[in-house]
Amino acid sequence: MEIYNWVIQNKEMFKIFYGLIIALICFVIVLKTNRLFKLSFHQGIRYFRNAFFFYGIAFLFRYIFGALAFYGYITYQFWIKMLFEFFLVMGGFFLLYSLLWKKIEPEHKPFYSSLLNFNIVIFYLMAIVIVVLDYLWKSYSFMFISQIILFICMSIVTGIKIKKDKGKHKFLKFYFTAIILILVAWILNSALQFFAWSKGVLIDIYIINIIFFLLFLYSVIKITSK
Repeated sequence: MEIYNWVIQNKEMFKIFYGLIIALICFVIVLKTNRLFKLSFHQGIRYFRNAFFFYGIAFLFRYIFGALAFYGYITYQFWIKMLFEFFLVMGGFFLLYSLLWKKIEPEHKPFYSSLLNFNIVIFYLMAIVIVVLDYLWKSYSFMFISQIILFICMSIVTGIKIKKDKGKHKFLKFYFTAIILILVAWILNSALQFFAWSKGVLIDIYIINIIFFLLFLYSVIKITSK
């Protein structure tokens, strides 16, 4: 409880470290998966890499720029919130696409760019619509709903892959565990809008988020070390 009290009392300082830790984890994942992609040319890996690139950018925008605004170094503008939401939503879309790309694009003729192609442009447009709707409604409701649906889909797809794989690849198990954890975090985050829970719940969400990224980091390090 003492740790919880300290975090609550030093919330903005904690957010800075929280944002930096997750951004650092994301960029380590990006560097390692980029190296793995160059060795294997596996298209799913580069979409997976893009997901964590966008997640890293999102957390830098939200928690670093947000903290600077809190301490008066910059004026907090709506664009900080909107860019954070856009990059976060796109991270989720890229993560889902990394699981489904074989069903959507031909394996023998992949898109030249993983950041700008017809399929990804559709995701960009969907993300922009979600951000604009939340801006107009002055909430994060559309982001929460979209991400909950997204991670439910990912948990189902990953569960099916594990069943077909018969548990041979440990990475899928880590993937599934991470997806379930972040799904719980999104549900709790969404519930905070409607229920007057203690601030300790928000700290629990932060911890779950960190575990989510650490699980992927651990899995990527294990794979690349081989």
